[in-house]
Amino acid sequence: MYLPDKKGKFGEFGGKFAPETLIPPLEELERGYKEIAKSKEFQKELDYYLSEYAGRPTPLYFAKNFSDYVGCKVYLKREDLAFTGAHKINNTIGQVLLAKMMGKKRIIAETGAGQHGVATATASALLGMECIIYMGEIDWKRQSLNVYRMKLLGAEVISVKSGSKTLKDAINEAMRDWITNFKNTHYVIGSVVGPHPYPVMVRDFQSVIGKEAKRQILKKEKRLPDYLIACVGGGSNSIGLFHPFYKDKKVKFIGIEAAGKGLNTEEHAATLCKGKKGILHGSYTYILQDRNGQIHPTHSVSAGLDYPGVGPEHSFYKETGRAKYFAATDKEALRGFHILSELEGIIPALEPSHAIGWLVKNRKRFKKDEMIILCLSGRGDKDVMEVAEIEGEL
Repeated sequence: MYLPDKKGKFGEFGGKFAPETLIPPLEELERGYKEIAKSKEFQKELDYYLSEYAGRPTPLYFAKNFSDYVGCKVYLKREDLAFTGAHKINNTIGQVLLAKMMGKKRIIAETGAGQHGVATATASALLGMECIIYMGEIDWKRQSLNVYRMKLLGAEVISVKSGSKTLKDAINEAMRDWITNFKNTHYVIGSVVGPHPYPVMVRDFQSVIGKEAKRQILKKEKRLPDYLIACVGGGSNSIGLFHPFYKDKKVKFIGIEAAGKGLNTEEHAATLCKGKKGILHGSYTYILQDRNGQIHPTHSVSAGLDYPGVGPEHSFYKETGRAKYFAATDKEALRGFHILSELEGIIPALEPSHAIGWLVKNRKRFKKDEMIILCLSGRGDKDVMEVAEIEGEL
């Protein structure tokens, strides 16, 4: 892999900005990742679980009806068909398996939309680990189905009632737990955020998305795509798709953030579009902050994009121009949610609906002979009741 350097830096971004009490477990995790996760034994077991249990490889589907609608060729990388309904399972099986081989007995995690929590609970049940999930009270209410799924899988789900009561605060609580219990506990971070080695570790586990997509598109089209498009919250599904194509300079990367009620309002989660450089959750990256450097409240119709930071590798891509980042509003995401459902019979999660909605709005910028791979990072079952309520159907 080309990055990060030995200090966990992607250019100026990343690093390990953590309390002194967290340095020993972070160093232990870094050693474990280098020694265990790179071993043939680990890779063989991980490959077994991904293929036999999680359903990989996921299909690369040519969405003909949707392609006709937007005026160019669009392939969907169907992470919605991975077990548990999203790309999150790729990372959680990897991390929980690593934790077990490191001798840990207890797993903790944060979750926003609930997909990472469900995937962590699933991997913990599979591998016989105790599991505790922290979830913001607001996210708990709008993703109640996933709360029940986590409990059904044997996890204890703790509602976080502090701060904004969303993903940021769930991460804070999980960090506090880890500081207290790191000797027997592994913290499964769900995205390419946090202190080193998390951004590179999660990226590597999620790179299965892009590796498969590259093989699949070359088999189907005998060439690489012109564009890769994916939604960006913390950024794991997009980095998972983008990273294996990093050196293919003709392939353009487009990341879509949550514009919420508009980039000119105070209610959005568009970190790369509107944020400034700073430190959040142990990493130097772009974050949403006020004049005093305090973390700015965020808003998105999708719980999974409702985060005031972003993975440091995305910040590096923005700074170097390797990727371009735009944003889609709640309304545009809801439009994408409906259009893909009606044209392809595929109900997308609200997170990738942002990428779909942005593509629909900006379809005239793409030529008829251009080809796109769009990461359909999750299925929309979890969002149907929320969307129905928003649109007044209930």
